[in-house]
Amino acid sequence: MEYKETANTVADHLLSYSKDQAGWKVCKKTNEVAVYYRPSCEFPGNVYKGEGTINASPEKVWECLKPEPGGLRVKWDNNVKKFELLEQVTEDVTVCRTVTPSAAMGIISPRDFVDVILVKQYEDGTITSNATHVGHAGCPPQSGYVRGFNHPCGCFCAPIAGEPGKTQLLTFFQTDLGGFLPRSVVDSFFPSSMVEFYGNLTKTLKSLK
Repeated sequence: MEYKETANTVADHLLSYSKDQAGWKVCKKTNEVAVYYRPSCEFPGNVYKGEGTINASPEKVWECLKPEPGGLRVKWDNNVKKFELLEQVTEDVTVCRTVTPSAAMGIISPRDFVDVILVKQYEDGTITSNATHVGHAGCPPQSGYVRGFNHPCGCFCAPIAGEPGKTQLLTFFQTDLGGFLPRSVVDSFFPSSMVEFYGNLTKTLKSLK
C-alpha cells in the first residue's frame, strides 16, 4: 500500500501549505484569483498558490475539478489534454496519467505526468485533491512526451460560512516540467496558467447553471 501512504503524506503537506501564511509573495492578481509563490522545499523551483472565491457551491466546483477519466476537467482546462486511470488503488486513491499540450507558443512541448491522487473530504465540508509524482510499471516514459514531475499539488474546495452558493478555492502547483527549459519561461508560465485556470473554471460554472 505504498501508493496510499504516499498519498496521505501529500495530503498532510498540502494541509500545512493551506494553513501556513509565511513567505508567500504575490506574482499575479485578477478579479478571480490572487497567485502567490515561494521557493519549494521539494525541488529547485517554486510552489505556486492560487486563492479565489468562486460563485458556485463546493459540490459544483468539485464536479468541474475532480480527477477522473471522461470528467469535465479535460473539457475546460486548457492544460489537460488527456487524463487516464492507470490503477484504482482504493476507493479514494488512484494512479493516473495526465497529458498536457504544448504551451508558451510552442516553447514548452507536450508533457505527461504520472501521479498518485487522493480525494479527501474534511469535517468542515472541504473537498480536496492531493497529488504527487510516482512511478508505475504500466506507464514508462513515452516517445513524443517529456515526462514531467508534480511535487505535492492539488486543490481545496472550501465552503464559505453563510454563503452556500460560494466556494473558497485554493490551488497549489509545484511542477518540474523536465527537459531543458529556461527558468524565465517556467516562472512566467505558471502564474499566467493559473489565472487562465480560474477564468476558464468560472466561465464553465456559469455555462452549467
